[in-house]
Amino acid sequence: MLNDKQEKFAQAYVLHRNASEAARTAGYAEASANNQGYRLLQSEEISDRIHHLEQELETNVDVISEIEKQYTYAKENGHTNSAIKALELLSRVRGSSSDVNINMDEETLEDAIVGCLNVLGENKVINLLTKCNFADNLFLEDYDQNGGTESVTEGPSEEALDLPLPEEADSPV
Repeated sequence: MLNDKQEKFAQAYVLHRNASEAARTAGYAEASANNQGYRLLQSEEISDRIHHLEQELETNVDVISEIEKQYTYAKENGHTNSAIKALELLSRVRGSSSDVNINMDEETLEDAIVGCLNVLGENKVINLLTKCNFADNLFLEDYDQNGGTESVTEGPSEEALDLPLPEEADSPV
């Protein structure tokens, strides 16, 4: 059976999803809130109570639908940080176990990555790519479809120079 502070901690944790904040809200000292929050989350009885409280939550709002609308709006209007935050919230609301049930084949994974890169935008993606372990190779060599490399210093091939003009492209970018 939980004492009053432990019950308050469990309730506050459900609201804040932050152990230190929940410990402060429950009345634990500011100086020890980090340690207390961590310690309390290790207790099986408290973890069970948090899980039980999460299962009891009811709302008249379709939370997932609302967050998906916010994500769509943020993505369409170039609000990258808001779009990422909406995705984080969706992940929390849907629960971490939902990822386990997804069969992610290579094509689905690539589509998901492309979607994320589109949200971030060209400049951010290039900035992130420069931080990769293979960034030197990326900017010094072109990779062909078979995984081999073709040196950029040799100059582009005839086929590479024969790109369609934007108005000739099959689909809009």
